[in-house]
Amino acid sequence: MSKSFERYLVTSALPYANGPVHIGHLAGVYIPSDIYVRYLRLRGRDVISVCGSDEHGVPITIKARKEGVTPQDVVDRYHEMIKRSFEGLGMSFDIYSRTSSATHAKTASDFFRKLYDDGKFIERTSEQFYDTEAQTFLADRYIVGTCPRCGNERAYGDQCEKCGSTLSPDELLDPRSAVSGSVPEKRSTKHWYLPLDKYEGFLREWILDGHKEWKSNVYGQCKSWLDGGLQPRAVSRDLEWGIPVPVKGAEGKVLYVWFDAPIGYISATKDLTPDWEKYWKDEGTKMVHFIGKDNIVFHCIVFPSMLRAHGEYILPENVPANEFLNLEGEKISTSRNWAVWLHEYLEDFPGKEDVLRYVLCANAPETKDNDFTWKDFQARNNNELVAVLGNFVNRALVLTHKYFDGVVPACGELTEYDLQTLRELAAVKEPLENEIENYRFREALREAMNIARLGNKYLADTEPWKLIKSDPERVKTILNIALQITANLSVAIEPFMPFSARKIVGMLQAGPFGWERLGASDLLAAGHRIGEAALLFEKIEDDAIQRQLDKLAAAKEANAMNEAAQHVAEQKESVSFDDFQKMDIRVSTILAAEKVAKTKKLLKLTVDTGIDKREIVSGIAEHYKPEELVGRQVLVLVNLEPRELKGILSRGMILMAEDVTGRLRLLQPDEKTVAGAVVG
Repeated sequence: MSKSFERYLVTSALPYANGPVHIGHLAGVYIPSDIYVRYLRLRGRDVISVCGSDEHGVPITIKARKEGVTPQDVVDRYHEMIKRSFEGLGMSFDIYSRTSSATHAKTASDFFRKLYDDGKFIERTSEQFYDTEAQTFLADRYIVGTCPRCGNERAYGDQCEKCGSTLSPDELLDPRSAVSGSVPEKRSTKHWYLPLDKYEGFLREWILDGHKEWKSNVYGQCKSWLDGGLQPRAVSRDLEWGIPVPVKGAEGKVLYVWFDAPIGYISATKDLTPDWEKYWKDEGTKMVHFIGKDNIVFHCIVFPSMLRAHGEYILPENVPANEFLNLEGEKISTSRNWAVWLHEYLEDFPGKEDVLRYVLCANAPETKDNDFTWKDFQARNNNELVAVLGNFVNRALVLTHKYFDGVVPACGELTEYDLQTLRELAAVKEPLENEIENYRFREALREAMNIARLGNKYLADTEPWKLIKSDPERVKTILNIALQITANLSVAIEPFMPFSARKIVGMLQAGPFGWERLGASDLLAAGHRIGEAALLFEKIEDDAIQRQLDKLAAAKEANAMNEAAQHVAEQKESVSFDDFQKMDIRVSTILAAEKVAKTKKLLKLTVDTGIDKREIVSGIAEHYKPEELVGRQVLVLVNLEPRELKGILSRGMILMAEDVTGRLRLLQPDEKTVAGAVVG
C-alpha cells in the first residue's frame, strides 16, 4: 500500500549558469517537473517547487577567463537569461534561486561544518597538477592534452568531448595547463573526502530493497555503482571561485560544486518560506528530485549520503530521471552550438510556448534516448495540435455561435451513443492520474489528448451540421456534450499546456473548473454565454522549419571549420622568391568539360589560358559536374611539365583548395578578368 503524504517538495536540477537552457534540459528535467507540480496544485496538494542557478565550479571560471570578465559577471548574465527563459515557457517554480546568494553560502558552509565537526570527513593529501606560471593548482578541466583513446589533442583532464571517454589528468598524453599553456608539475595538496564506502550498506537497503519502484534506468545505474563498490569522494577543490571551505588551514580551497549544488535546494527553500524545515525535516513530506540521467549518481548516491551523514534531513522518495534527447540524429553539444536554445526558440516562435512543451513531452526520452527533429516538431503541431485539439475546440465553439448565438444549449434526451461518449469522458481521469503519479508523462499526455480525439469523433459521428434544420433539439444535446468535452479539455491539458488551457477557459468564459470535476458532464450550465472562438494553434509552414535547419547547418559548418583549424597542415619548407617566380599561374576560362571514360575522379577540361587552348586532366569529378564548370574562370599553373593520363596529354594544373569537409573547391578570381592574366 502506497504511503500518503501531507506535503510535497519538488526539486528540479539546478541549471549550470555558464550558458543558456536547451531542449535537452527541458525534455529531461524541467517540463516533467512542471507537469508534476501543476498536477499536484490542481489536486489541491501542499506542494512547493524549487530550482535555481548552479553558479560555482571550474567551467564558469574557464568561460570568465576566456571572456576577460569575472566569474560573477558570467553567472549574473546567464542566471537572468535562464530565469527569463523559464518564465517565458511557463515554468511555475515557486522560487528560482541561485547558489551565489548569501543564504546559500551560509547554508552550505553550515552543512559542511556540521559534518566536519561530527568527524564525518576524512582528510587526504594527494599529488595533483600545479601550474608554476599561474601559481595555482589545476582542476581537471584546466588540464588539456591528447586523449589516449582517440588521439584528440584537445581532451580535458576529466573527459574527451570527441569520443566521450571519461578520463583522469594522469591518463592524458602531453598534459598542459589550459591557463598558461605550460607543462604542469605534481605537488601535494590536502582535501576533505566523504567516505561513501561507509554508506554503502545504508544505500543498498534504502535503494535496492526500499525503492524497487524507481524507474529502471535510475535503479539500474544505482545498482551498478553499488555493485562496483563506492570510494571516498572529495568535497573540496583548489579554486578561488566558490564557497570557501569553512575550516582553518583551508585557504585557497572551496567546496566542490557537487557538494555545494544540491544544498542549493535547501537554501532556495529557506529563501522561499520561514517554514522551510517542515519540507526538509518532516517525514510527512514527499521529496521528489527531477534530474537528467547524468546526475543520477549525485542525487541517488552522493546527496543522500550527505543527508544521512548530517542526520536531520529526509531522503527523496523518488528520483525520476530521464534519458538524453538528441537533435537531428546527433548528440546535443553546447560547446559545438548543436542545440535548440530556449531563449532563441521563444524569439523565433512567439506564442508557441505550448507547442514546444507538447512536442518535448510527447517525445520525451523517458526510457531511452530519443531524437528531436524539426520535421517531427512541425508534424506534431500541424497533425496533432492543429488538426486534433485545436480543430475540435474551434468546431465546438463556432457551431455554438452559429446555431445558438453563443449560448450553451440545454441537454435533452441522451442516446446510447451520447451515454457511451460521456462514459468514455468520465473514464479518462483515473488512468491520467495514474500515469502522472507514476511519472509516465508521455502516456499521461496521450490520455489527455484522447479527450480531444473523443470530441472529434463525437462531432464527426453525430454530424450536427446535417441535423440543424431537421432536428434542432438533437443538435442542442450534441453541442452541449461537445462543450462539456471542451471544458474538460481545459482541465486535462493544464499541466502540459497551461497557455492553451487558459485560452480555452477564456473562450468559454467559465472556469477554471478544478481537477476533481474532471470527467463531469455538467461543467457548463445551460444558458451560459461563451466567448468568441479563436484559434488555439496555427500551422507551422515549411519556411519556418527551414530557417531552423539552416541555423543548424551553419553551426555544423562552423564546427567543421573550427575542427579543421586545429588540424591545419604544417607549413612546408621555405622557398626563395626566385623559385616562386618560376611558376606561371594564369587566369583561364573553361571552355568544355567531360568525364574521362572508365574513371570516377577524372574530368577532361578544355581551357583558354590566354596563351592557347589546351586540355587539362583534373581529379575533380566527384566534386563538380561537367556542366557546372563550363564558362568558369579558374587559376591554372600553365608551365607544369605535361603528363599523359588515360591517353590524354594534360598540360597544366587547375589550382584547388580542400575545405573542411574534404571537398575540393576551385580557386577563382573575385571578378571576371581577361584570360591569360598573370597571377603573382
